[in-house]
Amino acid sequence: MARTRKLTLEFVKSVPEKPLSGTLYVSMEYATCVHLCCCGCGNEVVTPLSPNDWKLIFNGESITLHPSVGNWSFQCRSHYWIRSSRVQWANDMTDEKIKAGREFDRWNRTRSDKAEDGKPNSPKKEKPRKNGFWKNFRGFFE
Repeated sequence: MARTRKLTLEFVKSVPEKPLSGTLYVSMEYATCVHLCCCGCGNEVVTPLSPNDWKLIFNGESITLHPSVGNWSFQCRSHYWIRSSRVQWANDMTDEKIKAGREFDRWNRTRSDKAEDGKPNSPKKEKPRKNGFWKNFRGFFE
């Protein structure tokens, strides 16, 4: 099977049992994107959407996934970017670089789940608003 050069977007509730080559399925309900590997090997690629995983940009016409898709556990070891619905091929990475990237991802996930004191993050409390510049300025003359 030939390499995919461009992906079409299909918003779905759930991914079809047999995804089509060249289609990126996006399930907002499950915050997940699925497509067949763009190298043509036929493996299903799942990219979870979250602040610590992939981000999807849809401008009404085209899609961009960030960061790159690195299928290191597949035999093909394909590596590519999806930008403006086009597949841009990237270089292969060494096993050492892949390991370092995975370690960084793990570290980044734990870091974002904890505050500086090591305790789980809780919603930030808003600071009380200070008087604005003009209110302070007027108060100076009163």
